[in-house]
Amino acid sequence: MATSQYDRIKMKFVSSLLLLITTIISGCSTNNTFTTPPPPNQISDQYLIGHGDILDIRVWRNPELSVTVPVRPDGKISVPLVGEIAAAGKSTESLKEVISKKLFDYIQEPTVTIIVAEANSTEFTQRVRITGAVTQPLSTPWRKGMTVLDLVLLAGGSTIFAAEDKVFLYRKNDNSVKAYPIDLEGILKRGELDTNFLLSPADIITVPERLF
Repeated sequence: MATSQYDRIKMKFVSSLLLLITTIISGCSTNNTFTTPPPPNQISDQYLIGHGDILDIRVWRNPELSVTVPVRPDGKISVPLVGEIAAAGKSTESLKEVISKKLFDYIQEPTVTIIVAEANSTEFTQRVRITGAVTQPLSTPWRKGMTVLDLVLLAGGSTIFAAEDKVFLYRKNDNSVKAYPIDLEGILKRGELDTNFLLSPADIITVPERLF
């Protein structure tokens, strides 16, 4: 009878141990799941003029009215005969229509063309960045189709001190910034591309160092 009671206690202990192990494994598996970020922010095919841009404005057969002007901090430009006019936030097509309409008072059927000679307003808003334990921390212009791996390779890869299982992608959505874990070790060493996310303008990747 004593032996039977011992066996029951032993079985109970083994059952409890198995349950504990299952719980731990389940918890580890949950911690290793990765949340997919939303699709990259859509970039409009129609460029919108911004502060600091340089505009080349040409009026056909009227070279004296043709100018190259910067968009001032107040978002305006100065055009002969037209005077000051708001340019920031407009497309070149809509700005052309505004200028043409104002020139009708002085020129018969004015033909206006506008080219963005220097798109200075997008110098920092259309970039992606990677910091931390990489060969060369980097801020580089965003390109359509660019992925996490592309940016890591451009930065020369991770260093020997990198904690490749603790990498994060930071992305601004609306008015908040969210962090998405990246399995950089899986990408670089096992070809696992589940977290090789497409990048969006203004994305930041951080690669922390290991704690020894």
